[in-house]
Amino acid sequence: LLGRSANKLDVKCDELNTINDGFATSFLVDVLNEEELIAVKNKIADKHEKLDGLINLAGGNVPGATLTEGQTILDLKLEDTKKVIEINLYGTVIPTVVLSEMMAKQGHGSIINISSMASKQAISRVLGYSVAKAGVDIFTKWMANEMASKFNNTIRVNAIAPGFFIGNQNKRLLTDEDGSYTVRGERIIANTPMGRFGQASELNGMVHYLLCEASSFVTGGIFEVDGGFSSFSGV
Repeated sequence: LLGRSANKLDVKCDELNTINDGFATSFLVDVLNEEELIAVKNKIADKHEKLDGLINLAGGNVPGATLTEGQTILDLKLEDTKKVIEINLYGTVIPTVVLSEMMAKQGHGSIINISSMASKQAISRVLGYSVAKAGVDIFTKWMANEMASKFNNTIRVNAIAPGFFIGNQNKRLLTDEDGSYTVRGERIIANTPMGRFGQASELNGMVHYLLCEASSFVTGGIFEVDGGFSSFSGV
């Protein structure tokens, strides 16, 4: 596990280590810092000798980059928007480029990036996030071609595009204090054929599939896990 918060890393490692006698280790690193990532790559190589899979989870949004009801693009905080693009796009590009060197040398590996519904159609209020995730999509396809054609065709790069899952960062956008849905939340549900928000555990199957040999002929794909949101025309 890689991250900037030692406390969060420790908690997650402890959680993973209780599952089926798991063995999780963590490295404190800023995924936007190439030098730090190179140092961590060397530590991983020394400790584990290989890297079978990489899941790029860095991302999120910040208040100034999210328009509120009544605001327009003219109210957007550009510095905050830049931060959102950096963490979501470069927070995927930089660790992928640095750590994929291990896969290139060993001749195999699977990389999973995190896309979004916001990369496929204009979703209001989240310009920076949308721009970044659209970049993640084309980066995924570009890297899939690069790794398979120039290094080894057993190195695969794909992305998962989650639909709408309620988390700490979007809870206030989707639910009111009493737990009912906001207008935005209701619109999302109305355009999701399965009629509900997703549960985080419902991403596990796709992650497992893309990491294991069952997907050995799959690369460059963007896989929606969205309850049908992306397939629904609204009528």
